[in-house]
Amino acid sequence: GGKSSGMDRINQSSVTEFLLLGLSERPEQQPLLFGIFMGMYLVTVMGNLLIILAIGFDSHLHTPMYFFLANLSFADACFSSTTVPKMLVNIQTHSHTIPYEGCLAQMHFFMMFGALDDFLLGVMAYDRYVAICRPLHYSKLMSPLVCVVLLAACWVLTNLAALLHTLLMARLSFCAGNSIHHFFCDVVPLLQLSCSDTSTNQVVLFTVGSMILTGPLSLIILSYAYIMSTILGVSSAPGRQKAFSTCGSHLTIVFLFYGTAIGVYLFPPSSHSGVKERIAAVFYTVVTPMLNPFIYSLRNNDMKTALSKIFGTHTFSSQGI
Repeated sequence: GGKSSGMDRINQSSVTEFLLLGLSERPEQQPLLFGIFMGMYLVTVMGNLLIILAIGFDSHLHTPMYFFLANLSFADACFSSTTVPKMLVNIQTHSHTIPYEGCLAQMHFFMMFGALDDFLLGVMAYDRYVAICRPLHYSKLMSPLVCVVLLAACWVLTNLAALLHTLLMARLSFCAGNSIHHFFCDVVPLLQLSCSDTSTNQVVLFTVGSMILTGPLSLIILSYAYIMSTILGVSSAPGRQKAFSTCGSHLTIVFLFYGTAIGVYLFPPSSHSGVKERIAAVFYTVVTPMLNPFIYSLRNNDMKTALSKIFGTHTFSSQGI
């Protein structure tokens, strides 16, 4: 045992940086990857910023549903910004390195904004439940104070969860390799690189991961079960259609985000390369945040009106998108 503890001491200080190998190590694929991800990133940031601006400038949209949607857009823009820009810089500079501290910071913010996305989707489902199933109590149950408290709770809980993972990761030592087969510092690939005992980390990852993913997901499923039964009880076809359209757009996002995230975190890969995991990660880190604005605004007349106000035109509403 003496030998290994001596080795640990040497190695603990040896990893000062990690290598992010990205989605592909083939040089000929780099320009294509750069183009695709740059395009997707710009669309994500612009789309989400437009939603925040539209909601901010239109007083009709100062309601709980849009308050949470604006926050979801902010979380989405930040979520993409924790991973994609670094990947683009690495492709452009032909350098794969990320400092040890930078890697932990990236992991922290990635987990925080990812979980925040998650919690906000849950809160938004609850908001729709109250609006559709308990309309008479809506102004009391979703008062401005309640909304602020719910939002603050989301921020605090997700920050604590991310901090817990980050502190547990900081205890580990990394010996053999420092090559991460991924385009950002994610928990699972980092745990695979450590030469310390990672059992605590894995138990916490599974426990906290399960709570973060299944907590809001259960809330969403319950809310929508009640919503569906209420809608089916509504006799008027237009009322039914409007409620279905709002909820349909929400559910699309939920399935995309949760489906891929659960696959990666609750069933981590045994293999070191985890190609399927990297592809799944692209979905929930890049594709979902990019689609959110479109799914919410293009299927929603209030959003279209607000966006057309920003552009000073009526193109959105006139084309009947």
